[in-house]
Amino acid sequence: MVGDIYHICNRGVRKEKIFDNDSDYFRFVLNLYRLNNKSESLRINPHRKSIDSFPEQEKIVEVLKWTLLPNHYHLLLYEKVDGGVLEFVKRLGNSFTKYINIKREASGYLFQNTARIIQIESNRHFLYIPFYIDLNPFDLIKKSIFNQNEKLEFLKSYRWSSLRDYSGEKTSEFSKIVNKDLFYEIFDTTPDEYLKELSGFLEEKEYEKLVNLAG
Repeated sequence: MVGDIYHICNRGVRKEKIFDNDSDYFRFVLNLYRLNNKSESLRINPHRKSIDSFPEQEKIVEVLKWTLLPNHYHLLLYEKVDGGVLEFVKRLGNSFTKYINIKREASGYLFQNTARIIQIESNRHFLYIPFYIDLNPFDLIKKSIFNQNEKLEFLKSYRWSSLRDYSGEKTSEFSKIVNKDLFYEIFDTTPDEYLKELSGFLEEKEYEKLVNLAG
């Protein structure tokens, strides 16, 4: 329903990669923008390196958070029209599967199943899911030796996540995808407060607790 918030996640078949290279990541991020339009997908040159000058959307969802990793993705969506989240997620899956199959000269399923669409209803999920999505790239480095500042800098600079646009620094080339003002309003926080809370989960034990709380 309009105004509801959903956590979306899906991974590759047999946990295999869904992104082979930066071009694949960029294509998925591009789809977060061009497929979020009521009437039809927006016509956009896929070779562009920024979405700053892309056409205006008639959105069916608001994207609050997104994170891409080699074999899965996470989204936090706010529904703007009834059925908008389901329609948007179907578009994403179908479009990206078609793109990858053409590129790989393959056929069949890319994702292991239908995307999980989890309505955020419990207080626990509401409190922790944004941090869980932003910290997901932590899995790429948690076995390495990083201090707290290095971990945070890695997460803030990780290209395939919306955290760059919430870090209080220069916005990314993908800044038009997310509605930051709506996020801060819904979750009753500020940029400084949010980053401070997020930093508290950078210890591995705290991160594991977060995974359990958000799961």
